[in-house]
Amino acid sequence: MKEQELNFEGVERVPLATFAEKAYLDYSMYVILDRALPHIGDGLKPVQRRIVYAMSDLGISASAKPKKAARVVGDVIGKFHPHGDSACYEAMVHMAQPFSYRYPIIDGHGNWGSQDDPKSFAAMRYTEARMTRYAQVLLAELGQGTVDWVPNFDGTLQEPTLLPAQLPNLLLNGTSGIAVGMSTDAPPHNIREVVSALIRLLDQPEITLGQLMKHIKGPDFPTGAELISSHADIVTIYKTGNGSLKLRACYEIQDGEIIITELPYQVSGAKVLEQIATQMRSKKLPMMEDLRDESDYENPTRLVLTTRSNRVDTNALMGHLFATTDLERTVRVNLNVIGLDGLPAVFGLKGFLEGWLKFRIDTVKRRLKHRLDRVIERLHIFDGLLVAYLNIDAVIKIIRNEESSKAVLMRRFKLSNTQAEAILELRLRHLAKLEEMKILGEQETLAEEKVYLEKTLRSKARLTKLIKEELLVLAEEHGDGRRTVIVERDAAQAMDESKLVSSEPVTVVLSERGWARAAKGHEVSVEALSYRSGDQFLAAAVGRSNQLALFMDSTGRAYSLPAHTLPSAREQGEPLSGRLKPPDGASFRAVLIGTNNDRWVLASSAGYGFIVRLEDLHSRNKAGKTALTVPRGFTVVPAARICEGNEYLAAVSSDGRFLVCTLDELPELPRGKGNKILSLPGKLDLKMVAICVFTEGQSVRVVSGQRHMSLKPADLDEYFGLRGQRGLVLPRGFRKVDLLIVE
Repeated sequence: MKEQELNFEGVERVPLATFAEKAYLDYSMYVILDRALPHIGDGLKPVQRRIVYAMSDLGISASAKPKKAARVVGDVIGKFHPHGDSACYEAMVHMAQPFSYRYPIIDGHGNWGSQDDPKSFAAMRYTEARMTRYAQVLLAELGQGTVDWVPNFDGTLQEPTLLPAQLPNLLLNGTSGIAVGMSTDAPPHNIREVVSALIRLLDQPEITLGQLMKHIKGPDFPTGAELISSHADIVTIYKTGNGSLKLRACYEIQDGEIIITELPYQVSGAKVLEQIATQMRSKKLPMMEDLRDESDYENPTRLVLTTRSNRVDTNALMGHLFATTDLERTVRVNLNVIGLDGLPAVFGLKGFLEGWLKFRIDTVKRRLKHRLDRVIERLHIFDGLLVAYLNIDAVIKIIRNEESSKAVLMRRFKLSNTQAEAILELRLRHLAKLEEMKILGEQETLAEEKVYLEKTLRSKARLTKLIKEELLVLAEEHGDGRRTVIVERDAAQAMDESKLVSSEPVTVVLSERGWARAAKGHEVSVEALSYRSGDQFLAAAVGRSNQLALFMDSTGRAYSLPAHTLPSAREQGEPLSGRLKPPDGASFRAVLIGTNNDRWVLASSAGYGFIVRLEDLHSRNKAGKTALTVPRGFTVVPAARICEGNEYLAAVSSDGRFLVCTLDELPELPRGKGNKILSLPGKLDLKMVAICVFTEGQSVRVVSGQRHMSLKPADLDEYFGLRGQRGLVLPRGFRKVDLLIVE
């Protein structure tokens, strides 16, 4: 098929692929050039430019009475920007927020949002606005022939294509925008620094980036805070136009409390407090006692953090908060803007300043040329008026007697049409001698101005001097001190989780069906806790809330969970299978907790076991790690903690045979099957059901269902033997053992 053809009805036919490609490209260019990206000249997007021009057209200057925001939005969307009113109003609000714009363009009256919630502004029918003094930087030269004008969307009005900005507004206020396939993120800067760099660039066009950065050290954000990125990172950003910056909140210590006084750009204080409160509720900040927001009109940012004691390391605490909350955040930089050629491009710092200076020089030339044309035109009229004053009687006679007085005047005194028209429009009172003297004085002044304008337009040095003087005046009028302090710091590091959780005694309880929970304290009656229907107590271990609880499944795999994350013992716990991933068919059989160097006895019901250090069992993997080799058909026996002074190991089989042997007969291994603890004849299908370790002089309580029997030290001597023997039979009624408890 041809690329384009007409059918018999005269309808254009185009392949769908061609049409779709062209339509999307047209849409993309429209979004890029007329919606989302700012222009290098005035630093505004079209909607922002139209808002500022509409407010200028309405006469809402900094000295005027403010008008309803709805009136402005109505003019903007009705005359220049036929899009949604809410989007237009939001763009207007953004230009009025002192925490969003370094140098706000609009002075808003009413609720225009807050740093905590920038979009909490009131509806436009409630708010009023006028322009700030800074807005004149964009508008002062608008009517002086400095910009091109185009018809608005319906052709009934004219609007400027750009505003004749006297300062690089984009670099001063920054902006962000998302187009199709590209975006922009320009950070704000300080007027005095930018003007200083522009003047240096005008004096030395060959200046290097490093020399420019002696004037512009980095972005200057409206909310202050610290810029902690390295100098090399900032250089890379200014060289390429791309990168990211790290901002960090500022704080001070007052009466033992931490006072956060400045937040990073676009960070909400309420959100920061919520993030800290969440950690406190999760018991991850035991060193903190309270937090509150004392921000007010005089102190826009004042977040107060109270620690539990003066011994808390505030630097370490703040380092952790910087790493885990928005008190430290990364800001993206992408200086992608529409250049003087009308195309989007990414600019480095020097390229951007050079592009803007080219725009400014062209604007000033147009302003001077426009003024020169007006001066020449006025002088031309004055020349004609002086002819009339010198020949006043003849002029009056011609006007009174001739029908075509204009033509006669032009012929008699060799006047132009403009001069003759000016003479005919003179009022009688302007024929006084005083008026003639006034015209002569103004003519002399205009003649001097004409010479000045012509010399300035012909001389590059004069033009450069004029631009520099104007820049210095603007810097003095609108400039202020730097708000964002540049301090190179290392990225913050979160504190180790074990240091963040309060160290409290806990008892971790595991049930037969694999439900786990943590009870406060060590003196907990685990059998008296409530269990789900059909479930019962299996094992328990005592430790601290800031330690890892380890669980062993029936296949010998070990899993770790922070003890403080386990549910309270007031409830019935939660199934471990919901947080861990044991093999199919496996069940949880043992629980261990303690320090890394704590030693435990791991054993399988096959009668084998070994001593292991707890650190060898730690695993952050949900699937755990293999620790104990369990023969097929057997399972894991609840583990036994080895305390200081423990010398003996007791084990009991499913047929009631009880054996006591010395603990040092077992090997210490990181993983494996271990050595035989208790002999179990395979043909009888016997299993080892419980183990415990104890010290000389301690008793062992044998639990068999509801019946209990305490074996005193003298009784235990009767069951003493070598590791791997069968052991002696317990008394009748206690041969089906559930549990061994050391007393």
